[in-house]
Amino acid sequence: MEAQPRGVVRESVLGGRRGRGVEVNVRKAVIPAAGLGTRFLPASKAQPKEMLPVVDKPAIQYVLEEAVRAGLEDILIITGRGKGAIEDHFDRAWELEGVLAEKGDDEKLAEVRAISEMAEVHYIRQKMPLGLGHAIGVAEQHVGAEPFAVLLGDDLIGEDEKLLTDLVAVFERRGTSVIAAMEVERSQIKSYGAITPGEEVEPGVIRVADIVEKPDPDEAPSNLATIGRYVLHPEIFDALRDTRPDRKGEIQLTDALRRLTRSGGRGVNAMRFTGKRYDVGDKNDYLRATVELASRREDVGPGFRTFLRRYMAEAEQAEAPCD
Repeated sequence: MEAQPRGVVRESVLGGRRGRGVEVNVRKAVIPAAGLGTRFLPASKAQPKEMLPVVDKPAIQYVLEEAVRAGLEDILIITGRGKGAIEDHFDRAWELEGVLAEKGDDEKLAEVRAISEMAEVHYIRQKMPLGLGHAIGVAEQHVGAEPFAVLLGDDLIGEDEKLLTDLVAVFERRGTSVIAAMEVERSQIKSYGAITPGEEVEPGVIRVADIVEKPDPDEAPSNLATIGRYVLHPEIFDALRDTRPDRKGEIQLTDALRRLTRSGGRGVNAMRFTGKRYDVGDKNDYLRATVELASRREDVGPGFRTFLRRYMAEAEQAEAPCD
């Protein structure tokens, strides 16, 4: 059989019609960015939390660059009120470009232009903050009947990791929605969707027997947590329409995925991930991301690492007990 290019699935994967040879590319990505960012108040009071800088780039730019590295260049960002800075960031900045051109600063000019040219970025508003599932449902008109990736802006994946590329490849092989999963401390599972692992369908990929949103640690089926990377079959939209709001009035993606695990159809797979990940919606993890990413940079890394060594030596000395 002729090898398929990365990110391509046969029509039989989508519609069950075998032998037609019609191909559908996994070419679209959805980035929900309509949340209020309450974990990062007061910094997120007047600016989108997705625009908070990690070293010298806003967090959402790292996420979009990850999608582009995986070959997904049709990006839909779900925004809300007060999120205009996101659109401005990925748009052309003619005045700034003019100033840089006049100064002859070709390096910064190229960097600024590259932001607006890296992908086709579209926007739609989620008019009310009604949950992640509702935000994904808003994307249906743009996505249509195609498989698509979902990247949550709070999760930064190490730039050397191939998580999204691997998820697309798993979807290509299996034709089933696939989510990234990572083991966390049992006490932390209350912040995630918790997976009941089923059979291993291929190395590192398991069938999701069940999934529950943010369980109490004592009642969680495992410490295998969903993290913010998915490649979803378009059947998720029907599942979202059938999903009832939770006690807070929100529609959760986890609950829609649970419906798929119980539908008797394709179900849902999970791919285990053990690489580098940062939850930049958490203040400690945000600081860790900033420190680790800055220390690896060729331009600022050497001087920053020198500072860190000196700072830690001084801190340890200050904490040492006096004789």
